[in-house]
Amino acid sequence: MAEKNKKVNYSNAWFALAITRIGLGFVFLWAFMDKMFGLGISTPPAGSCVAGVSPTAGFLTAAGEGSGPFAGLFSIIAGQPWVDWLFMGALLGVGLALILGIGLRVAAVAGTALVVMMWAALLPVKSNPFIDDHIIYALIMIVFALSPRRVSLVNQWLAIPIVKKNPWLW
Repeated sequence: MAEKNKKVNYSNAWFALAITRIGLGFVFLWAFMDKMFGLGISTPPAGSCVAGVSPTAGFLTAAGEGSGPFAGLFSIIAGQPWVDWLFMGALLGVGLALILGIGLRVAAVAGTALVVMMWAALLPVKSNPFIDDHIIYALIMIVFALSPRRVSLVNQWLAIPIVKKNPWLW
């Protein structure tokens, strides 16, 4: 019965958050590197950006041919250069922000927008009618933006004058 009165020590939860943040950052950074250079895991070298292939055309074209509510929109924007640039920029920026622990507010907004759009492109989701890994990633990024940062370059980031003056960059 004495264990009921024990308090849980959450003082080391920051470590789990930091490891999870860095791990999710590598998910985004890996996706960028693979699509940019065709590292041969998901993207063959001949299908990479450096080989001149659109990183969004295949996924969005398939989404546009599907039965989801946004199929028409995705077929229109599939392979557009501005979509490719935004997609690749988001993968790189969100990945680096999460790994370095800086600019997490911007990264949370951009990363959430990216993964929610990817989720919308997959509608109707086959494995679960409401939620999948994209939504979980979005929720986790919001937690990171609202959590204290350790194992990061946040102190150096916050010392930059433009960042000091603009809290949305924190």
